Formats: sequence, C-alpha cells, structure tokens
Amino acid sequence: MVDKPATPQNPARAIMVQGTGSDSGKSLIVAGLCRAFAKRGLTVRPFKPQNMSNNAAVTSDGGEIGRAQALQARACGVAPHTDMNPVLLKPEAENGAQLVVCGQMRGQVTAKDFRTFKETLLPDVLAAFERLKATCDLVIVEGAGSPSEVNLRAGDIANMGFATAAKVPVILAGDVEKGGVIAQVVGTHAVLMPSERDLIKGFVINKFRGDISLFDPAVTDMEARTGWAGLGVIPWFTKAARLPKEDSASLGRWAETGRGDGTLNGRGAIRIAVPRFPRIANFDDLDPLMCEDDVDVLMIESGQAIPGDVDVIVLPGSKSVISDLRHLKAEDWDVDIAAHIHRGGLVVGLCGGYQMLGQRISDPDGIEGEAGEELGLGLLDVETVLTGDKTLEQIKGHEPATGTSIAGYEMHIGLTEGPDRHTPWFHLEDGREEGALSANGQVMGTYLHGVFAADPFRHDFLSRLREGRSGGAAYDQGVEEALDDLADHLERCLDLYGLLALAR
Repeated sequence: MVDKPATPQNPARAIMVQGTGSDSGKSLIVAGLCRAFAKRGLTVRPFKPQNMSNNAAVTSDGGEIGRAQALQARACGVAPHTDMNPVLLKPEAENGAQLVVCGQMRGQVTAKDFRTFKETLLPDVLAAFERLKATCDLVIVEGAGSPSEVNLRAGDIANMGFATAAKVPVILAGDVEKGGVIAQVVGTHAVLMPSERDLIKGFVINKFRGDISLFDPAVTDMEARTGWAGLGVIPWFTKAARLPKEDSASLGRWAETGRGDGTLNGRGAIRIAVPRFPRIANFDDLDPLMCEDDVDVLMIESGQAIPGDVDVIVLPGSKSVISDLRHLKAEDWDVDIAAHIHRGGLVVGLCGGYQMLGQRISDPDGIEGEAGEELGLGLLDVETVLTGDKTLEQIKGHEPATGTSIAGYEMHIGLTEGPDRHTPWFHLEDGREEGALSANGQVMGTYLHGVFAADPFRHDFLSRLREGRSGGAAYDQGVEEALDDLADHLERCLDLYGLLALAR
C-alpha cells in the first residue's frame, strides 16, 4: 500500500491521536503507527504542536524537540527535525518553564503568562505543520494532556485548538489501566463543543490486560453514548520497557521497566543508584544501562537513603540544577555519596549532575530560577557558571583511557572550567576535550547525553565493575526490534486501513 508523494494535487494526509488524560499512551501509539505505516511504504512524519517535557533530543537542524518525537521520527526512519515539535515547554519550577519555539530557547515563562499568549504561537505551529506535510504522505499528530481540560481551552494549540485550525480528524485514546475508562471517553464527549466532537472519528482503548472479549459491552456502551466508533482495544505492550522514556510519569512505574532484580544466576548484579531530582531531565540516559540483564538500576526517591552496596551512583540531568542540588543536600544524599566514595565506589555526573559534582554553581542572571549560587559537592575541581547561549550539538568521540568510541549530544546552558578539566573523560572528533575526571579516578562527569547508548563503551564501562561479566545487550538493535514489535502489535488489534481512511 504505497501512496503517491504529497503534491498540491495529492496533499499529505494527517490524523491526530489525543488522549483522555496524560500518560494515556499517545506517544507509543503514534510511534507504533509511524513504524506500521512506514513499513507499508508510506513516507510518514510525526508532529506534536506543543509538548511539556524535560526529556529532549537534539535535532538534525540544530535545535531541540521532545524525546517522544525523536523516537517517533526514528520509527519513521528519519532524523528528528524541529518542525516535528514546534513548541516545547521544559518545567524549571512549580509555575515556570523554559520556552523553546522551533527548536530554540525563547526565554522563561510562568504558567499564567503562557496561558495569556500561547495563541500567538499558533502561526509558528501551523507553519511547521505545513512544512512537514510538504515532505511526506502522512503526518501523525500527537495531542498533549487531554482535550477535556476546558479551563485550558482558550488559545489552545495542543489539542482541539490545533485540530480545528488545521482541520485534522482526531482519534481519542482512553487509558483502561487507570480505571474509569468509560467515564473518560463519555466525559470527554460531554465537555467538548459540538464542532470539536465532530472532529473525533472514533476511540481506542489502550493498556488492556486480560480477556478483551469481556470488554465488548463497554465498547458498545461508549459508542451508544458518544456516537463515536470504537476503533479497537490495544492490549498491554510489555516491550514498551525497551523504548526510551518520554516523561517523569514513567518513573512512577520504574518497577515495570525491565530492570534487574538484584541477582543474576546466583551472582550479584551490578547495582546503579540514581537519585531522583524534582526537575530530573533526560533520564533516558539510563535506558541503555537498564537493558542489561546483569544491571540493577535503582531510582532513589525522596526520603530514601542511597544503599551502601551499590557499585555506581549516577547523578542525572536537571532542568533546575541549583534547586535540585539543594534538594540533594536536604535529602542527605551528599552524605551517602561521600560514604560511597570512601568505600571505593564510582560516581558519574551527566550534564546537570556533572555541574553538581564541582566546587560551585553560579546562576548570576537567574537563567534557571532565582539568581544565586550554591556550593557543589566538591568531588571534581571545577566550577560552573550558568551563562551564555544554549549548547545544542550532536557529538562523536572516544574515551582516551580505553580508545572506545562514544556518541551523544550536548544540551545545556553553562560553562564548566577548572583543573580537573585537564583530565577529560572524553576526546571529541573535532579535537576538543570533554568532561572531567577526579585525581583518584572515582568521579567522572560529562555534558554528553546518550553516551551509554554506545554498546562497546557501555560494555567496557560495566566490565570494569565486574570482571568477566557476560552481559552485552545491543541497545539500538533492541529499540528497533521493539518498534517493529509495537507496529505488529497495533496491526493485530487495529484496522490500519480504516485508520488511514479517516486521515484527511
């Protein structure tokens, strides 16, 4: 089933997946549909008008978009592009966020301020959508949150506001795992305006466990109450654990993400502890470590101590590094980290975590919150000043100590300098030195995200912790296989020909 490429006479079609609420599985549904239709020979592109996430990816055109859209682009077989997610909000405080438009930072906004001017971003959103349509046969659009949030309807660019402006038909996804899915679907119908209801062509029920036939009466009831067609029930997809995580909602289900259970064939697994910061960012850096069968990744929640028997502590990225550093100290995790180093353990800092490892972090212009500074953990002899333009760059290089190749991306504000920068963790292809190592070799930090996705580097790093370890997962191959499996999963439970026929 191959359509002709988009032309003025044969324009690209589009269809939008909206959810009855956050974390209803929209991102995975879109990724699966992207891969399924791409396998059928269509040129497909993902699109999300407005995203809110601190998990982001660097694009081929030198900007940033939400991590979910990067995965969806991968499902389509193309590089991520800023047109796929023209508006990105990256929360920095309870009521504030960094605003990224068309891939570039445009400043900080409060929730109240964003509500008053977000409709001014609709031209940017529609222009990106039209540019994307010109490159493909089919655009699959993902909504944000829920269209039933009527308090956010004014100036909406994420759900029905976009669908109405772009004249895109909608499929509604309900989340049966949360319970009350009949009320989710029927309640959404009740609060929408008639013109918005008309845009919804049907609904799917996601994350079902058990005998689907027992749910048939519920589908019939929802159809009768809404007039929308039941387009299918999607069973729980276990292999979603092998795909990069989109946002912090997934961290609440850490136990279901496929990590180790602490043992491997009677031997102890490699244990890696990760303190969960309030503004944790780009935590998909951890996914490659979690894919290893002999690695147990522990997310340390507030109120918990870092266990004394872990091999490595990883300080992840942060969208508000000074605030999260203060939280780390308030939880006494700095004491746990010091004890861990005293026992001979390793500490790794990634981006914001790297900045925390130094002597001091200064934010003189209040880029990530109130202007100020905070003493770091003092484990690396470097200091960071949050200033200058945002660095967005894809990187390749190697670890000089082993010669092992690495690849990743930089996404940060700030300059980090000091004596330990003279012993860098990595050498980059362009001749630059990146990161820092402590004199005792136990503490290492880098601005590079994604370094553990490189199989040889990850395997070598872990082998230093367990001599003769047998683990050796192929991370990227596993992601590709999971996307193929997800596409097949949707093929079995949805009428993809019928869905394509709904696209306009």
